[in-house]
Amino acid sequence: MTNKELGRKKVVELVDRFKEYQIMYKKADYNETQTRRDFIDPFFKALGWDIDNEQGFSESYREVIHEDKIKVSGGTKAPDYSFRLSGKEKLFFLEAKKPNINIKDHIDPAYQIKRYGWNAKMTVSVLTDFEELSIYDCTKEPNSQDSPAKARLNYITYDLYEKEWDFLWNILSKEAAKNGGFDEYLKKVPQKKGADTVDKKFLKSLDEWRTLLAETISKENKQLDEDELNFVVQQTLDRIIFLRICEDRSIELYGRLKECLNRGDYYENLLLEFKQADDKYNSGLFNFKKDKLSHQLKLKNKTLETIISQLYYPECPYEFSVLSVEILGSAYEQFLGKTITINNRGKAVIEVKPEVRKAGGVYYTPQYIVEYIVSNTLGKLCEKKTPTQVAEIKIVDPACGSGSFLIGAYQYLLNWHKDYYLQNPNKKNPLTPEGNLTTLEKKKILLNNIYGVDIDLNAVEVTKLSLLLKCMEGETQASIAHQMKMFSERVLPTLDANIKSGNSLIDTDYYDTEFDFGEERKIKPFSWQKGFPEVFKQGGFDCVIGNPPWGADFSAESLGYLRERNKEIIVRMVDSFMYFIYKSFKLLKSDGSFGMILPDVLFYQTDNSKLREYILNHSTIEALLNLGNVFENVTRPSCIIIFSNSKPNKANKIITVDLTSSKKETKQIELHETKNNESVLQKELKEIPNYLFVTKNAKHFLILQKIKGGQVKNLSEFIDEDGIQRGVSPDLKEAFIVTAEQVEQFKLEKSYLKNVLTGGRQVKRFHINYPDLQIIYTKRDTDYKAIPNICGFINQYKSKITCKEVKEGKHSLYALHRAREEKIFTKPEKLVGVITEDEIIVSIDNNKTFATDGLYLFGTKNIDTKYLMGILNSKLFVFLYRLTTMESGRALAQVKPTVLTELPIRFTDKKSKADISLHEEIIRNIDSLLVLYPEILESRLQTKTEQLEKRVEHHISKIDVAVYKLYDLTEEEIKLIDSN
Repeated sequence: MTNKELGRKKVVELVDRFKEYQIMYKKADYNETQTRRDFIDPFFKALGWDIDNEQGFSESYREVIHEDKIKVSGGTKAPDYSFRLSGKEKLFFLEAKKPNINIKDHIDPAYQIKRYGWNAKMTVSVLTDFEELSIYDCTKEPNSQDSPAKARLNYITYDLYEKEWDFLWNILSKEAAKNGGFDEYLKKVPQKKGADTVDKKFLKSLDEWRTLLAETISKENKQLDEDELNFVVQQTLDRIIFLRICEDRSIELYGRLKECLNRGDYYENLLLEFKQADDKYNSGLFNFKKDKLSHQLKLKNKTLETIISQLYYPECPYEFSVLSVEILGSAYEQFLGKTITINNRGKAVIEVKPEVRKAGGVYYTPQYIVEYIVSNTLGKLCEKKTPTQVAEIKIVDPACGSGSFLIGAYQYLLNWHKDYYLQNPNKKNPLTPEGNLTTLEKKKILLNNIYGVDIDLNAVEVTKLSLLLKCMEGETQASIAHQMKMFSERVLPTLDANIKSGNSLIDTDYYDTEFDFGEERKIKPFSWQKGFPEVFKQGGFDCVIGNPPWGADFSAESLGYLRERNKEIIVRMVDSFMYFIYKSFKLLKSDGSFGMILPDVLFYQTDNSKLREYILNHSTIEALLNLGNVFENVTRPSCIIIFSNSKPNKANKIITVDLTSSKKETKQIELHETKNNESVLQKELKEIPNYLFVTKNAKHFLILQKIKGGQVKNLSEFIDEDGIQRGVSPDLKEAFIVTAEQVEQFKLEKSYLKNVLTGGRQVKRFHINYPDLQIIYTKRDTDYKAIPNICGFINQYKSKITCKEVKEGKHSLYALHRAREEKIFTKPEKLVGVITEDEIIVSIDNNKTFATDGLYLFGTKNIDTKYLMGILNSKLFVFLYRLTTMESGRALAQVKPTVLTELPIRFTDKKSKADISLHEEIIRNIDSLLVLYPEILESRLQTKTEQLEKRVEHHISKIDVAVYKLYDLTEEEIKLIDSN
């Protein structure tokens, strides 16, 4: 009997027992604890979960976490159960009730479980009293007034458990969590576009609270300048939120902040709480020796009442016991993109920072990207080390923002130490009886390993706040009291020596130059050696990680300074991320590890070629990942590069991953699938022009190099003096492109009409399907009024151009706003092409046909046009064209004639019999195609059409083979091309 069938059998027994004694179980005195023990625990055991931790895992690794419930103002402070696979992220919460509560119709239990799930950014969670079981969608913000039916995905009563067992097993069993059944269920949960996730909602709350504080404080405290106002608003908010989180995590008594609203001056009461917090926590957050402003503030009671009340149930949608530091960081990252300014009328206003506006917003790095970079940098540094050795590792984020990468690194180290001590038990293990690291050990790891710098002082304070909250995860009032009693020290470390504010790129030698001292406040020069002297005594940092600014603005003075000190990597234009990469080499000790997420232009843009060359020559590259789009609401593609600061050896293989074609929602999974990995020798990248960082087979580019070194000339050598042109562009297609029927209907003057091709529906490889379309092509000095009946045509098709405007001469000169000389179109023979980011498709036009701007066209010289068409339409040239666009450092979507003219065309050696034979082979097969395509168009019998199409395929294949031979490609090279 399978586990599934055994589970079914056990659940049937539970159902029978509940049915037999239902009256007793539904009495008020049959409590929740009894329900859990008698029914809910056995039910989920039947679904395969290790409810009682019979495997003996530590608290950190058990599959089902049972929370201690603490009643608070109509709610509870944690869900009853959290389900996860050992040591991994939580999958869903389970909230238990006793059977005499009507789950189907009672509002509070439904609101409670949705609130937990929404705060933890879970997709679904479960509510049950065994008699009833509801699965709730937790992606929408919960409301305490919502009907219990709202967002309920499934509702099952106990008498249907046997009938619904397949569904329950496929969704909620441990096996479903392991084999993907649970994930498949989540994909079916309808995701409402624009719905507020908890981080977005929290950001709105932060913005509202900041605005309220800024307006009140600036009005009541006129002595504050903008910097001081920003500081006190940020500090006040951070302190309130820190203490409120401590309450929900049972570190502080619940409701303590709210008690400040019971009497007298609320702000004075709040200051007393802050000062007591300083005595207890020792974090810089409450350091009044450094903060000379907060105790002088005047703050209205009403303002504090509004903010603090919104942080408590039922007004507050947030459950801080399950709201992770990572989610808080995501909200804070956006929050830091705005600043408080004082306008001309002396009023405080919240504005987006200029640098953020220029960049198009603030983009919080997805958690899975952080985890990937941390595990492939810091993770490798920790391999085969002891805690004593790991304590020496120094990790830095030189543009730390709200601290997402430092939180990721700190979490990694906490997990690593926990694993190490569990696998190597001894009397000195710094683990609590529950299997958690002691507070002392967590503080030690934080101070030993984690460093950060950011130019924004508020960002630095948020990073400290996030790290301190991470340090306090799992603490209780009892554990903190024990520490203060045993070690006579306060709970948290001060992070002032680890997280600093300054400009990572501009050292204090900037002071040697003459500059405006008002500018210094913005530039904030920073000396790394003086800022972290102990680190640089050891030779520098072991690990640099992060997501540095892309496209940041610099003043003229600082730009000059940076250009002077970064000459080695500058081609022409420079982006701020380039400076951060180069600076990282100076920060890293020998063999130190680097990992960052960056814009993908690093991989291909010409302006980054010197930086790529520098990386190739000075580091051992471990991984290149081309990610495509990963940031929400951002189209700019990104990449990851991971390397160590060491001279590369010739045998070094780089892992390359290309996820550019993957969907955003699948990238997290595909990032870890080795089937997406390829590898390339670092020395091969050095052989590629422009030092491209390719994430697909580097041998492709070596083929291009070989071809360019052969008997070839650029395509430009075979194009006539008019060059490659785009077709004409009608002002309005409705006004100028007409069908034959419309010409007759409106009796349009035929001398103004020309046959026209409009795009890829007509122009195919080797042939053109001439449409029944014409274009009204007027010369520059022609008045529309000269074209008979044009007004009738315009009126009929409701063009934006009216007959009145035509008659008044407002549109009398240009029928086409991209004018072209007629000779471009009226050549006896020309090539017309559809050229996209992926391929070239060309055909010969002998009919003097015009074309619109969706097409490219050019005449030829010194070459047989059919022969050139055969080469350009070949498999090889689809392959070479894609490589050429990348090699040129251009985004693929920007198709330009300059890219096309660089294509290497194999010219025929008239003295070579082999060349002449291949030339004739190509022409012969093209001639066959020119006969076959019209036959296909005329064929009305499917079997005949299929037969003709097979012959077409045969001739195209023969052309591809001949082109391969022309370019002297090997069997291995041909296989590579065919596979792509």
